[in-house]
Amino acid sequence: MSDELVGIAGFARSLTLAGLPVATDSVEQFVSAVREIDIADAQQVYWAGRATLCRDPDDHPRFDLAFDAWFGDRMPRAARHPNKSRQSRMAALRTTGEQQTSESGPHLAVAADDTEVLRHRDIATLSAAERAHLAELIATLKPVPPRRPALRRAPARRGEIDRRQTVRDMLAAGGEPVRPRRHRRATRPRRVVLLLDVSGSMSPYADALLRFAHVVTRAAPSDTEVFSLGTRLTRLSRALRAADPDQALSAAGRTVPDWAGGTRLGETLQAFLDRWGRRGAARGAVVVIFSDGWERGDPTLLAAQMAQLRRLARAVFWVNPHAGAEGYQPIQGGIAAALPHVDHLFAGHSLATLEALLAAVRDA
Repeated sequence: MSDELVGIAGFARSLTLAGLPVATDSVEQFVSAVREIDIADAQQVYWAGRATLCRDPDDHPRFDLAFDAWFGDRMPRAARHPNKSRQSRMAALRTTGEQQTSESGPHLAVAADDTEVLRHRDIATLSAAERAHLAELIATLKPVPPRRPALRRAPARRGEIDRRQTVRDMLAAGGEPVRPRRHRRATRPRRVVLLLDVSGSMSPYADALLRFAHVVTRAAPSDTEVFSLGTRLTRLSRALRAADPDQALSAAGRTVPDWAGGTRLGETLQAFLDRWGRRGAARGAVVVIFSDGWERGDPTLLAAQMAQLRRLARAVFWVNPHAGAEGYQPIQGGIAAALPHVDHLFAGHSLATLEALLAAVRDA
């Protein structure tokens, strides 16, 4: 094997250091492909390697970084565009003064470390670049809707014997014994209701919470209802069913007339129960209230409405972003009146706490 082919094979094996799974047969295919092209042409080498060594489109960014590091600045210009946006997002998350290297390992390690740190950061303290990356992380969440028993039964490997289907199988087999069919109680998604406080004190968290509500809505559009709580009640479910997050948030922004205003939790919650809750939206549902608990109205009214909501719902969760602060005490009038009727109080000030909320909703 010539020195050029030895270098080509060495590049293929170096991809494993970049976290790219490269099989032995892929290396052999790469070397065979290189024998048929002009090794001096970096563009031909690049496309030969990308075609034989990458098994998945997600492998392309790591392959590009490794190719750039091995062969220098000789990667085809057309192949640079898909990678630039991803590198810029990673660079935006680097700590101040950190130097970029030409190896993909440090790039990926730094991005992973900063992403983990970002998951636990208070949303209100994030920069514009960090908020943009947080929006991408929220979009990758995979909510699992809670389930509830259904009236019908579904086929199953274990469970009660389905006598009707078993008899049918025996008749089809001429009366001969057959393996018994089994079934169990089927399940269906349980309704989830999200009530978002859009008052001025919740403004630093409004964008992230709306994106979170969009992800939950898209997971089960027909079984999720979203409302905003401010000086009035506004239904956002239809606006948040749009597939694109930015379009959904824009539509929700046009729908809500009282952004960054005051909060009348008792009155708006009463409006929700009178118009939607008692008619079925809250019955047996998992209800999540996102609010810091600042109440301009009468806390006694809020306590009475929370008691009625708790009797209707399967579970009631309260998400207060300020609860994540050290030494927080629920002494505000609204939260103090609501807590006796809440199953669990979540912080909700970071992505990690929102993920914990998703797990609680799923298990409710």
